[in-house]
Amino acid sequence: MKIQILGTGCAKCIKLAENAEQAAKELGIEFEIEKITDINKIMDFGVMFTPGLAIDGEVKSVGKVLSVEDIKKLL
Repeated sequence: MKIQILGTGCAKCIKLAENAEQAAKELGIEFEIEKITDINKIMDFGVMFTPGLAIDGEVKSVGKVLSVEDIKKLL
């Protein structure tokens, strides 16, 4: 499973990445985290507000830092 964090590296983006990693580990899922910081690539996903969370290329959240529990529901 590929978990993609869409953002420029701001504090919210970093926190979202940490929460996503923790959620995947707690569920015992084999995963890879990819941080996408290029604004053009972020816009290619249709994301206008960061941070964004995509799973296997499908955008699941935009503009907010999801909790570990919220991310578990998406995984």
